[in-house]
Formats: sequence, C-alpha cells, structure tokens
Amino acid sequence: MKHINWNTEKSLELKESRGICFEDIVYYIKKGGILDDYLHPNQKRYPEQRIMIIGINNYAYLVPYVEDAEEIFLKTIIPSRKATEIYFGGKK
Repeated sequence: MKHINWNTEKSLELKESRGICFEDIVYYIKKGGILDDYLHPNQKRYPEQRIMIIGINNYAYLVPYVEDAEEIFLKTIIPSRKATEIYFGGKK
C-alpha cells in the first residue's frame, strides 16, 4: 500500500469542527472500511482527484484525495447523509 499523507493543520481543524481526523480515516482504511472509490465528478475543477467513501460506525464519509506514484494525499473529510442512505440504508 502507498504511503498516505495529509496536512496536519487541516486534520486538527477537521477534528475540532467535524469530530473526525485523517488519522481516524487511515485507521478505517487499514481495517477495510473503504465502501467505494471513484473519480471526482467535476474533473474540470478537480483534475486527477478521486473520492473514497469510508464507512465509520454505520455512517459514510467522503474523502477526496489525489494519488501519485509515491503517495495518496487526503484533502478533506465530508460526512454524507446521502452516501449513508446509499451504503447503510439511512442513518442508524
């Protein structure tokens, strides 16, 4: 598996504002929590960017990222009611 990297300040900001950080995401990725992975739908604005959907405690989080030959760089974490409904059948 490639090295996973992120902005430390952004991770702290996400922990404060959303209660989840990149370290949590990496933990669930390693546990097999990736529900889906696809190209970002707006490739004009976000070229080469992909989105992972990670399942954590029956809730889905969108994690946009870019990948190169050496690493995967996580951009942000977005809690998603819509993805939760799709992957878990609604908020539990």
